[in-house]
Amino acid sequence: MSILDSLNAKQRQAASVIDGALLILAGAGSGKTRTITTRLVYLVQEIGIPPSQTLTLTFTNRAASEMRHRALAMIPHSVETPLLCTFHRFGLLFLRFYMRLLGRLNNFIVIDSSDRKKILRDLIASLKVSASDDQIANEISRFKNASLLPAALREQDIEEGSHIAETLCVYEAYQSYLQANNLVDFDDLLLLPFQILSDNPDVANDVSLQYRYIMVDEYQDTNELQNKLLDCLLVAHKNICVVGDDDQAIYGWRGANVDYILHFQERFGAQIVRLEENYRSTVQILDVANKLIAHNTNRLGKTLVSQMGEGKDVTVLENIADYSEIDDIAHRITKLIANGTQPNEIAILFRLNAFSRSIEEGLTRARIPFRLIGTIRFYERREIKDYLAYFRFLINFKDSFSLNAIIDRPKRGIGRASLRKAFARMQEFNIETFYEFSHHEEMSATLGQKRAKIVREFFATLETLHTILTDSIADFLDQFENYIPLRAYYAQLEDGMERVANIDELFGVIRSRIAENPEILLEEILNEFSLYSNVDDIDSECVLCMSIHNSKGLEFEHVFVVGLEEGFFPLLKTGSQLEEERRLGYVACTRAKKTLTLSYVDRRYFHGKESNLRPSRFLVEADLICDASIPQESDAYQKGDLVRHNVFGAGKVESVWGRGESLKLKINFGGLTRDLLASAVSKIV
Repeated sequence: MSILDSLNAKQRQAASVIDGALLILAGAGSGKTRTITTRLVYLVQEIGIPPSQTLTLTFTNRAASEMRHRALAMIPHSVETPLLCTFHRFGLLFLRFYMRLLGRLNNFIVIDSSDRKKILRDLIASLKVSASDDQIANEISRFKNASLLPAALREQDIEEGSHIAETLCVYEAYQSYLQANNLVDFDDLLLLPFQILSDNPDVANDVSLQYRYIMVDEYQDTNELQNKLLDCLLVAHKNICVVGDDDQAIYGWRGANVDYILHFQERFGAQIVRLEENYRSTVQILDVANKLIAHNTNRLGKTLVSQMGEGKDVTVLENIADYSEIDDIAHRITKLIANGTQPNEIAILFRLNAFSRSIEEGLTRARIPFRLIGTIRFYERREIKDYLAYFRFLINFKDSFSLNAIIDRPKRGIGRASLRKAFARMQEFNIETFYEFSHHEEMSATLGQKRAKIVREFFATLETLHTILTDSIADFLDQFENYIPLRAYYAQLEDGMERVANIDELFGVIRSRIAENPEILLEEILNEFSLYSNVDDIDSECVLCMSIHNSKGLEFEHVFVVGLEEGFFPLLKTGSQLEEERRLGYVACTRAKKTLTLSYVDRRYFHGKESNLRPSRFLVEADLICDASIPQESDAYQKGDLVRHNVFGAGKVESVWGRGESLKLKINFGGLTRDLLASAVSKIV
């Protein structure tokens, strides 16, 4: 028997294509993960391809973990484990081997988004730039994901003093800071490998030959940089299988480009296999989803067919306001739980995070246990970040960013002003690190005898801890508190019990990593932490409440979608695109297995103002309510119009082409010209 015998006809067809390019167009609930993992095992076990020659890339740690678990369950323990990981983890592994080609050491540390903002905040202040750290961080991320480094941007005709020019100034300083401290941000995990591969054709050819068979999951969510990286990995062959669903492309706002999956066939001469048999939802749920998504014109096209049979009709709720909406939903959830449904099989989904307030209050009133997905991530909590900063600095005494975080926590009387004075003096004496400066006679003159003594004692303590860490991570964890009283500092705070519990959890996670791999290095563990997302593990005995974006890839017995009002869902604002909003509605519907409830209200408070609302056009398009006289979008843009973009600022329209959702504008943003969809900008009246 073949391992393919467990698949249906279309899944089997997809899994048995070996060479060349293949697009598996996998509808929601169509057994995509089963098909991918079976194909991987088929390649290794039945075709005889060495596991080391395969590379399977995913987007989330949760998806990678699930696929790895399924694949390994079908592969004998004696067989080498194939590489199955996220794009960013692949970049991390790649840089460990090839960072030297950029003239950098491979003991770099990966920083997270809040670390990045702190660095940018200081740079913005020193450079006297008016933009916020959030805005600059987003723009730099956009540049990196478009593989645009500062040098390339400098070659463009950018107006001096413009917003883009200010951003570029910060971008250059930020990149210099990262390199000086041997830090890598999340975007660099893709950008730097692409840099290395594109600048070193021999390396690209070798790596491409190493990974002769590549699979990419959730291909509809890839961006420009990821596709450029894939192109580098395909220089020696074209054996690429991409799996995705253009109808579930919902991340355009963060740089994903649905065009890559829409044009994959013509670009690679690929075969297409459609998986349309749905093993998740009832006939009624899929009927609504199919009718809704059929209104999109920019799609490859498929129709989901339920294998689960008939079920209950999709319910549409109308309420006066948000408080009655959530009370109505809470009553229905209470009945479901009373009838035996587990709370974590129930989900409330929303388009806007602002809607979570009424949900939280309503479920609390009804005494229904719930969990809001999207709260502060464990590794972003203040106490956890302080410990990680200590650990990072003990790995790399050149890491001045981490030093800034730990030098006065717990308080030692060494504040930011003292540090700024010290760093200024270090530059005068060409001293590279604060650690070196602590041994220099000039430190006492700069900081004063008392502070200089505190600094020297502090570094002496860190040297002792570094020695312990070098010998044993486990001993280091056991002795850390004896040298740095950080736990005691947090224990005396008002919420000290919770913070100490978080610290205990951190130490427990590190110890578990050591138990799994006694040879692991602490920096490897810290870099793993940076790859985790806040929806990687959501098992809970609670009703789960989350944005529709966070629900992607999940499924629930019973789904409630709130806020289906025109203007809120679809969200009609600057930068929103109606087809992507409709895909988001399709994703929300296809999370449901047994029942789907879609809810709208007549009035809702938003930004402190109560508004009268119309039902969403999506309810009309899904044939659930009568036509609500939905207005059409306007194409009223002309050459010379002034517009504003969230990233690029104000600009002038130079030309206009296309109509409807395909309407595009060529816009000059102070010397930087961009072709954008009209929906990405707003007109300046």
